[in-house]
Amino acid sequence: MTRRTAALALLACALSFGASAAEPFAWPDGRRAAVSLAYDDALDSQLDIAIPALDRHGFKGTFYLVLANPPVRERMADWRAAARNGHELGNHTLFHQCSGSQPDRGWVEPQRDLDTTTAAQMADQIVLASTMLDAIDGKGTRRTLALPCGESQAKDGDYVPLVKAGFAGVRVGGGAVTPDMATLDPAAVTVDAPVGLSGKQLIAMVKQARKRGTMVTFTFHGVGGDYLTTSAQAHEELLAYLDANRDIYWVATFREIMDFVGQRRAQPATPATGR
Repeated sequence: MTRRTAALALLACALSFGASAAEPFAWPDGRRAAVSLAYDDALDSQLDIAIPALDRHGFKGTFYLVLANPPVRERMADWRAAARNGHELGNHTLFHQCSGSQPDRGWVEPQRDLDTTTAAQMADQIVLASTMLDAIDGKGTRRTLALPCGESQAKDGDYVPLVKAGFAGVRVGGGAVTPDMATLDPAAVTVDAPVGLSGKQLIAMVKQARKRGTMVTFTFHGVGGDYLTTSAQAHEELLAYLDANRDIYWVATFREIMDFVGQRRAQPATPATGR
């Protein structure tokens, strides 16, 4: 082989690899992006407004329950009905510990301060929360986890390494649109918690995911009420857009999306073919 021939062969291999790396992620049925609609903290407005809206459009959401919050105890039958209807109940810990030393954290109660809770204590509580969720919906203890406030640094270190093996996916902060499916860390999936955004703004984020061929991961709190609120109108506009574009977007629970991503990664790579 001459030096020129060898150089051309190396160039062809590089171009072949580049084309393979640029291939879009293969979502179900040829769709171009995945959409996770999730809701934190177990709030009344989620049961009263968000779930009926999802049901009207035939979508399934993921609801991250803080097990100590009163709407879990007071409306247990409603959460069980949501789970029977295909909505996911996810783990948002027992007590929603966040760092009290961060700005504007006067609402953090001393006994629920992540700064004074050890990583081992958080791990024990998260395992118990999954057990309690199984008692509510009977769907096992392997779940997905949403970190309260997107934080994982406890008094003595990061608690996620202690628990991540028990979860199909872990949601953190950092942005709604996944930059690249090839580099996605299932134990650190970035999400956005929209507050006060219009339907048009929410839809713009969905379109960004379509352009990238990745996923958009929303974490709503109040819908038409409660706190950190998204208006019922904006929420409805988003659902209507997704409903009208089912051939483009795969709307599924976070567990379904992460299970699919895991299955795709487990498949052996297709060998390159040549002449």
